[in-house]
Amino acid sequence: MGFTLDGPVLEGSRVRLEPLSHRHAADLAADADRRSYGFTWVPRTGEVGGYIDAQLARAASGKLAPYARVDRASGRAVGATAYWEPRMWLDEDRLSAIEVGFTWLAASAQGTGLNTEAKYLLFRHAFENWGVARVDLKTDARNTRSRAAIEGVGARSWAPGEDGLLRDSAVFSITADEWPDRRARLEERLARR
Repeated sequence: MGFTLDGPVLEGSRVRLEPLSHRHAADLAADADRRSYGFTWVPRTGEVGGYIDAQLARAASGKLAPYARVDRASGRAVGATAYWEPRMWLDEDRLSAIEVGFTWLAASAQGTGLNTEAKYLLFRHAFENWGVARVDLKTDARNTRSRAAIEGVGARSWAPGEDGLLRDSAVFSITADEWPDRRARLEERLARR
């Protein structure tokens, strides 16, 4: 019996991560200001249905577990994120590493602590339930806003990327050995909000 990538509901005090479905489409289409997403795949209002279909097709392949990020105060879906690219240990049928990606948050929810808590919930589940050795995060190297947010949750860059390619990616990670310290820092940060 092998590992199956699924996305259980993950609940915090500010955000609930729910498996993405078409019931989230109207909320995700509502915040039409997409100007701040120069380097991130974020669907425009009329593209949300196709975006959800594409994410659900990836989920059916077993390589993605997409989530809607629901603001608990309003009950509205205000963004998306996902687990993806599960990697198994070479000699075992056990998860070694996973990436958190396909992440975006509506402009109205940025700076509210929802992103920090969502990352915390995803990291905690990956390390403490799946027992991964590493969680990776990747962004376009030019996306200074995203890089700062990733660094803000305690991840560190371990591969600088290469100039001259179509996308110069900045790759960050948190390892299982680093998780207890990062968890404590994230909990302190969330408690201050």
